[in-house]
Amino acid sequence: MTATIAVLISGNGSNLQALIDAVADGRLHAWITVVVSNRKAAFGLERARRAGIPVRYHPLKPYRDANRSRAEYDAALADLVNEYAPDWVVLAGWMHILSDTFLRHFPNRVVNLHPALPGQFPGAHAIDDALAARARGEIDHTGVMIHLVPDERVDEGPVLATQTVPIHPGDTHETLADRIHAIEHQLLVDTVQKLIEDGQ
Repeated sequence: MTATIAVLISGNGSNLQALIDAVADGRLHAWITVVVSNRKAAFGLERARRAGIPVRYHPLKPYRDANRSRAEYDAALADLVNEYAPDWVVLAGWMHILSDTFLRHFPNRVVNLHPALPGQFPGAHAIDDALAARARGEIDHTGVMIHLVPDERVDEGPVLATQTVPIHPGDTHETLADRIHAIEHQLLVDTVQKLIEDGQ
């Protein structure tokens, strides 16, 4: 079975690249129908263009400038994504919290990747938060979580996969992030492929 996937990004797109590579070499039985970014300069858009994947830019600022609501932004985003009829929506570094206005269009079909274990370090600064906890002697590892996004809670929802990542003495944000990203790339591909195989 081959599934269709829409990928939402905000930045570099290294996890998007992992998906693109896995599709190309047959590890992921999917077709990425569109890549959407809320940031025009996101390098992930260039990665998609190089792979021949349609790209769409959907910024929030024009909505704010026009005093339009976040619900209106999310509704328009849902309409945009729905044009490409995805079986799954993968958030690969998407830096907006999605509201029910978006999520209700894709029930149990939005997959998020987060660089922390369940219940730990929600939000955009998970790696720095883990390093700070390590410095306080509270933890010696962090991890990666992939989960479904059923509602507006930040980095919560049914967990699909996790993997721990050790925090070494002397780790910096960059060294820990590099190790986390390497785990993310494989875990995301494996998890999405399992979803496709399970036919959920």
